[in-house]
Amino acid sequence: MIQQGELVTLDIEDVSSEGNGIGKINQQVVFVPNTVTGDRITTRIIRVKKKHAEGKLEEIQEDSKYRIRPRCIVADKCGGCQWQHIDYEYQLKVKETQVKETLTRIGGFKDFRVETIFSDEDLGYRNKVNYPLGVAENGNIKAGYYQLGSHQIVNINQCPIQDDRLNPLLKEIKQDLQTLQIPIYNEETRKGALRHLCFRIGKNTGEILLTLVSAQVSNAAIEKQAQKWLQHYPNLVGVCLNHNPKSTNVIFGKETDLLAGRLYLNEIFAGLTFHLRPETFFQVNTNVAEALFKQVLSQLDLQGNEIVIDLYCGIGTFTLPIAKKAKQVIGIESHNLSIEQANRNAKVNDIENVKFILGQTEVILPEMDEKPDIIILDPPRKGCQPEVIETLLTLKPQKIVYISCHPATLARDLKMLCENGNYKLTFVQPADFFPQTPHVETAAILCRN
Repeated sequence: MIQQGELVTLDIEDVSSEGNGIGKINQQVVFVPNTVTGDRITTRIIRVKKKHAEGKLEEIQEDSKYRIRPRCIVADKCGGCQWQHIDYEYQLKVKETQVKETLTRIGGFKDFRVETIFSDEDLGYRNKVNYPLGVAENGNIKAGYYQLGSHQIVNINQCPIQDDRLNPLLKEIKQDLQTLQIPIYNEETRKGALRHLCFRIGKNTGEILLTLVSAQVSNAAIEKQAQKWLQHYPNLVGVCLNHNPKSTNVIFGKETDLLAGRLYLNEIFAGLTFHLRPETFFQVNTNVAEALFKQVLSQLDLQGNEIVIDLYCGIGTFTLPIAKKAKQVIGIESHNLSIEQANRNAKVNDIENVKFILGQTEVILPEMDEKPDIIILDPPRKGCQPEVIETLLTLKPQKIVYISCHPATLARDLKMLCENGNYKLTFVQPADFFPQTPHVETAAILCRN
């Protein structure tokens, strides 16, 4: 048996869905972060469990052919990216294999083709970033990502995966906050004000929103500074203050005040204009999201007479472009701000054949009278509730489009939809929304038998 604290030599044979290298000692699996297939390493065993052990990388004895030099100076400390040490082509291969093997192992599916949509930018792709704020030992404000497995902030002045137009703002606004001497929130004492520094940028428009998350309702110094920021940065269209007094890991509170400019930025997606607020969801990789949408749209082959229901629709990112091609589209979403934004986005684009309903999908969908030809769903990571699966099988749309950020729950739900011969899996499309991380998005289409 492996012993905790033991120092061992390990050959990394594969990479897990969580992003860790996988090796074996006497047939016992050992997971080691910051490694890749083909590495020979020295690892210290830090945790021994019933079915596996966990190690910490101590030394690389022999580099894998897939190992590259990280392009970020804090990549070994920061928890924002786990795969900066892995060649991008191999990242894609790992994700593709993960989707295929998961659909086969959990879903029981065979004979399907998988080819990942790659990101044309493996760096600089993120259109939204949320940085926790803290105070360094020397008293300076720090902003960055948490160190992996902790709440220790790794201070950064630029980030290679965020849109590089945001880098000057990160460094300079942090300095401005230092000058203003506004108290930074302390998680342990629950005292202080500022908690997060957040940016969102329209990839195609260049418009930027700056949002500060505070435990306090208002601050006169920030309100005065907001106007200066708006004048100083030409692409900055709004400065917002979000109020979150709760002791929670959730970043945004329920109330957001406008300090300067406007509460939203404009973005172009699938030929439409979208208003994006600080708190509402929009895919962080605009280009890959659009590429995935085009693939799905081509598979649906809409003729203009279809009734479509879009579950977990958010601000209408897919709902509205599809409405331009279908007879009627109905979106269901539980987040009230997203529904408000979706209705506004429909109005901005003069789209009238769409209706948005606020509520829980598992409650609203079974009560609907419409008989949809197509149902699109993009549920949370945990997948669909049983009531949603049951209703899908009752409604029997011709096609079901399932978009997922978690291959295991995707495979589970697709299996339930297909197991009685009701549906057949006809299309699987992974998309790399998150280069430098192990996360993968997948779209699957089922057709009724």
